[in-house]
Amino acid sequence: MSVNEAIDSLLKAEIRKTGLTIRKRYMLCKRSLDTLAETAEAWSEAGAFGKQCPGNPNVLAEEMLTGPVTITRLLRLASKTLEQFAMRGKPKLAGTCKETSNRQCVVPIFPTHYLWDRLTFMGLSAEAIMQPGVSTSNIHGQWLKAVTDTKVTNIVAVLGAGNVSAVPATDSLHRILFQSQQVILKMNPVNDYLHPIFEKAFSPFIEEGMLRIICGGVDVGNELIHHPDIAEVHITGSTQSHDRIVWGSETHEQDANKATNTPILAKPVTSELGNVTPWIVVPGSYTNRQLDSQAQHIAASITNNAGFNCLATRVVVTSSQWPQRSEFLSLIDKHLAATPLRPAYYPGAVDRYRKFTGQDITPDPTNRLPWAFIKNQDSTKPSPLFKEETFVGVCVEATIATESPDTFLKEAVDFCNQGLAGTLCASMTVPQDYERTKRDVIEQQIQRLRYSTVCINQWSGLAYSLLTPPWGGYPGATLQNIESGIGSVHNTFLLDRYEKSVLRGPLVSFPKPVWFPTNKNALAIARHLLALYQRPSLARFLKLLTSALTA
Repeated sequence: MSVNEAIDSLLKAEIRKTGLTIRKRYMLCKRSLDTLAETAEAWSEAGAFGKQCPGNPNVLAEEMLTGPVTITRLLRLASKTLEQFAMRGKPKLAGTCKETSNRQCVVPIFPTHYLWDRLTFMGLSAEAIMQPGVSTSNIHGQWLKAVTDTKVTNIVAVLGAGNVSAVPATDSLHRILFQSQQVILKMNPVNDYLHPIFEKAFSPFIEEGMLRIICGGVDVGNELIHHPDIAEVHITGSTQSHDRIVWGSETHEQDANKATNTPILAKPVTSELGNVTPWIVVPGSYTNRQLDSQAQHIAASITNNAGFNCLATRVVVTSSQWPQRSEFLSLIDKHLAATPLRPAYYPGAVDRYRKFTGQDITPDPTNRLPWAFIKNQDSTKPSPLFKEETFVGVCVEATIATESPDTFLKEAVDFCNQGLAGTLCASMTVPQDYERTKRDVIEQQIQRLRYSTVCINQWSGLAYSLLTPPWGGYPGATLQNIESGIGSVHNTFLLDRYEKSVLRGPLVSFPKPVWFPTNKNALAIARHLLALYQRPSLARFLKLLTSALTA
């Protein structure tokens, strides 16, 4: 289907006359649960094949979790939100709101009251901190009007991500379900093998005249976003790609257009862009089990999806004076060494690896690159590893020369805010005794972090997949200074003007997280989780629990 054909079919769709009622959106979610279930195995197999790992159980599990499982959860959560809108005019929250020390509204967003969240994700909780001036009476803001407005008048172009299959799907569904906007999703050439699977999985939205899916390269993308009938554009990718689209293909053209505020794409543009993702490790006393668990978390966050994630850990921030530092770094090395190498499927990976490691390396015969963990980079000295996302399996340790946890945490937050590119997400490991005695200090520094997602003792990939936390760049970005993007997705509680979401979990996760490469039951767990989200029941939860406990 060409760009013109896709646009013409949406303009002529009956839905533009009848409107997209809340009831109709709810039924689209319900119908899509069935069509998605029919494609789940083929979806995962296509992802593993496309990433050059056909039949690999761990990769199949990863593709299941970051594709069908995530989308099924989204459809369930969205249908609950729409159901509650129809019944009571707004979503039912996960708990009671409170305030931070500086009187910002805090909204509980996880665990939810459904999908067995409290038992499936034991020990995890999340809340959203709203921007100053937002009170409990207006946390939904413009979303109350957006969801109840049934008129379908706009077409949005979504330029899909090529690394994680859930990203283009969640971006598209967010616009359809919560903003009544028709979507043309242009698949990324890296994963356009998913096109026929998406056509079947999301056939209810296609049949209703709310979605079209097309393929093609840069020329098709340019034709699409500049078409006069496209009202808005959503981009997932790098800041460089964003600026080429919005400001011009050459650097001098971008600079000139930014100076006069004359973008070449004069339409509303939202985006989710790159991030040099930090993981701050607060110095203190950890048990051997706690150290090992956190080292596994970090190693898994580096290697997941072969390192091609915008939320992969890129900088581990430590105290050079921390007595357990050497032991901790050795544990990360150990877990990286035990993680099987993956083919470098994403374009440009080898060049980026060479650039950031300084190694003139060639992939092995199966196109694999080694994991790279570069130690002892002084945080006070400039480094390209701090300013540009590697987007390959390369991570660096940045040290801060202080032993005091209070001083370290303040300087680590300053370093992340001022020294690292991006505002998407950050993680922090906190000793139990420090958490117990310095809770106010920790909360103050969490509030200072200029990241829209902050995870305590956990990887931000989990926050992404839970879907109740909003996902996007920290508020305040502009087209001229895009940082990690403008706008947000997921956010199934429909919170307006949020500042950040904070996910908290234990230092030692039990059962073993399904995304750990040492989890030998990962594929079975992924399938049981999918089944639970498709038809929530006690029997299905018990099957999931049994599989997780025997991992």
